Amino acid sequence: MLCHLSEVLDSEALASVDGLLAEACFEEGVSTAGFRARRVKRNEQAAASAVQRGVEERVLDALETHEVFKRAALPLILRSPLVSRYREGMSYGDHVDDAVMGEGDPVRTDIAVTIFLSAPGDYDGGELMLTSPFGETCIKLSRGDAVMYPANTVHRVAPVTRGERVAAVTWVQSQVRDAGRREILWDLHRVACAMHDHQPDAMETTLAFKTYSNLLRTWAET
Repeated sequence: MLCHLSEVLDSEALASVDGLLAEACFEEGVSTAGFRARRVKRNEQAAASAVQRGVEERVLDALETHEVFKRAALPLILRSPLVSRYREGMSYGDHVDDAVMGEGDPVRTDIAVTIFLSAPGDYDGGELMLTSPFGETCIKLSRGDAVMYPANTVHRVAPVTRGERVAAVTWVQSQVRDAGRREILWDLHRVACAMHDHQPDAMETTLAFKTYSNLLRTWAET
C-alpha cells in the first residue's frame, strides 16, 4: 500500500531539524547498505552523533503522533531513521531494502517511510521511483511530507542534477505483517469512521467497527 502522509513535520519541527542538520557531519552512505545495495548506493548520511540523534527523535516523535501513519502502518517497532543527503550527481540505483535490520534487536522491515526534508524546488531530479507491475511511480513531495510503501518494493532515487536533496528514511515492523491485510484494515477503518460521522447510532456503524476490531485481533502480531 502506497500512502502519502501530509505534514508529518510542521514548520516548528522543520526549523528544529534544519538547525540540527546545519551542525551535522555527513559520511558516505554505502556503509549502511546491504550486500546488493552497495553496488548502487551513492549518497551521504548523517554520522552518528548527538546531532543526528536529535533529528531521529524529532522524526520519530512526529510519526508516532501522526494519525494516518498510526492507522495505516499499525506500527509495532520503528527503526531509528537514517538522514540521507544527495548532492549533484548522487543517486541510489534499483534495490530492495533488507528484510531484517539490526543485530541486537532485529526488526522485520514491513514498511519503508521516506520523510522529505528539502523543498521540491530546491533540487532537480532526486525523485523516489517505486517499481510495480504497473510501471514506475515517481514521488517528490513537499517539505515535511512523507510517503510509506511496502519495503519489499524495488525502488531507487533518481540522480540529483541540481541542488541538494535531504530526507529521513525509516522502517517499520507492523503489527500486521501482510501488506494486503493492512490495506483492508486501513480501508475498513476509513469506512467505519465515515459511517460514524453520518450515522453514529446506526447498528451498521457498530458492526463496521466490530468487524475492524475482530480482523485486527485475528491478524495482529504483538
